[in-house]
Amino acid sequence: MARRPGYPASRRAAPVEDTIGALDKKAALVVGAGDATGGAIARRFAREGYIACVTRRSADKLQPLIQRIEAEGGQARGFGSDAREEAQVIDLVATIEREVAPIEVAVFNVGANVRFAVTETTERVYRKVWEMGALAGFLVGREVAKAMLPRGRGTIVFTGATSSLRGGAGFAAFAGSKHALRALAQSMARELGPQGIHVAHVVIDGAIDTEFIKTNFPERYALKERDGILDPEAIAENYWLLHRQHRSAWTHELDLRPWIEKF
Repeated sequence: MARRPGYPASRRAAPVEDTIGALDKKAALVVGAGDATGGAIARRFAREGYIACVTRRSADKLQPLIQRIEAEGGQARGFGSDAREEAQVIDLVATIEREVAPIEVAVFNVGANVRFAVTETTERVYRKVWEMGALAGFLVGREVAKAMLPRGRGTIVFTGATSSLRGGAGFAAFAGSKHALRALAQSMARELGPQGIHVAHVVIDGAIDTEFIKTNFPERYALKERDGILDPEAIAENYWLLHRQHRSAWTHELDLRPWIEKF
């Protein structure tokens, strides 16, 4: 068979099944893939065939999650990346798009919850919390949007908190960052929605089943027996459902809280 002009003779055509497999690959990026919510979200998408691309500032801490995903039959890739650093975020998204698969869904799940009286909140603390909770969200959202827009599809989900809606005593820095993240999500939804990108913001109101809550708030953790604290697996299920929504009925803001939590 004659070789096509411009097609190197040394390059062999991929088998049809390999080509189809490559086209079917899709990545779910979870920035802030901790031991609870972020990890559960990554595992949920991996169960659906997505390659879970999970990030933390320390890549070593991702190994237990990656091993669990693989043990459950999924695929995962871990990346050590600081979402506050523009160059690192740009490189992270480009690497996944180039070496792993198109990013079909991205979840920004970085936590920055600290408690200080306002008179004891230093400039350094306030700036760091803002960088983690707001600036990092912007950088991740921007770079992922750049990748998704040419394809005209994708889901971007930002994890919020009670402080996204109202500031509390001692949480000036945290509330400031979460308010900013919510505003970012609203602006991105209005801009990117008409272009096929579903942007959602999830308010998580209540204690989550984590080792931190178990150790530091045992009375609160005891409510687990009554479904009184948030189950990370149940949170992850809602993120999956957000991604699967038809665009005629997209949810922008989802409010998750245990049944005993007060409004």
